[in-house]
Amino acid sequence: MAVFEVRVPKLSESVAEATLLQWHRQVGEAIKQDENLIDIETDKVVLELPAPGAGVLTEIIKSAGDKVVAGEVIGIIDTEATATVTSEKPKDGSSAPSGQPKMPAAASMSVASSSGTPAAMPAAVRMLADNNLSVEQVTGTGKGGRVTKQDVLQVIQNRSVTPQTAMSKRSVLQAVDVPVHLDLGDRPEDRVPMSRLRARIAERLLESQQTTATLTTFNEVNMQPVMELRNRYKDKFEEEHGVRLGFMSFFVKAAVAALKKFPMVNASVDGNDIVYHGYFDIGIAISSPRGLVVPVLRNADQMSIADIERKIAEFGEMAKSGKLTLEDLAGGTFSISNGGVFGSMLSTPI
Repeated sequence: MAVFEVRVPKLSESVAEATLLQWHRQVGEAIKQDENLIDIETDKVVLELPAPGAGVLTEIIKSAGDKVVAGEVIGIIDTEATATVTSEKPKDGSSAPSGQPKMPAAASMSVASSSGTPAAMPAAVRMLADNNLSVEQVTGTGKGGRVTKQDVLQVIQNRSVTPQTAMSKRSVLQAVDVPVHLDLGDRPEDRVPMSRLRARIAERLLESQQTTATLTTFNEVNMQPVMELRNRYKDKFEEEHGVRLGFMSFFVKAAVAALKKFPMVNASVDGNDIVYHGYFDIGIAISSPRGLVVPVLRNADQMSIADIERKIAEFGEMAKSGKLTLEDLAGGTFSISNGGVFGSMLSTPI
């Protein structure tokens, strides 16, 4: 029997562990080489793990929600096995049901698939993991008895609410953005478990404040000429380049010009050394559903206004869909954050 071990990929040096999010195949289901098998969340990005070879997924060792480390075996693919499960496209157009480790056939509250494994929709899998529930605790109302996110939400809402269960109930909001009222008396509190990314952001912000000397200075800049220029050419710009003309490209160009004039600012501290960078990699702070991320424009000094706007738009879509890679976020010699989009008049980013 020829088998492939599905292993957690190498993580960045600063990432010790990751969390399994969603299996895209069930035990007994065929998979092609390089097809996305599972999503893995680190404290920086969500990674897609491609199948190391074609065959049948014969074993899921680690389930959605489990903590894993680089190199750990999480599943087995048999190249000579025959598929016993056929993926079925749900009516709602979502992806095929995610795989779960084999569970007892006696599970009375969930309808089993042909492989004997209770089936749950991908969104339901994540919600189950977030709320420490098993699929047997939910009655599936989807096609073929599949468990949907609404089924899981109903179970959570029907729980008796106590301060101990409040955290689990509130965490549903992170996955499905559905309001859950928590009746905790006249002094209610909501506890929301932080995602790995938000926990890392909090840790790094605190570290930054403790290890660097902070100085804030404000200067007024007349933006009227830039606003007039943008209004005059924005329609023609979008028609020619296929992307909207915003203000961030002007800010990037201004930052690069300033860094060229004052190269000491385009530097970083490494141990006892100051590293003066001879290139301009500008980090652009972007708000995403998972938290603030800062993808990097490489060699921004060599990019045109259109290149910058196009790349920022691309980063925005990647952040929204969780497709940013560690390489997209690594490095950066200077960062820009635009608080104006949130109505900020003055801000002091960390």
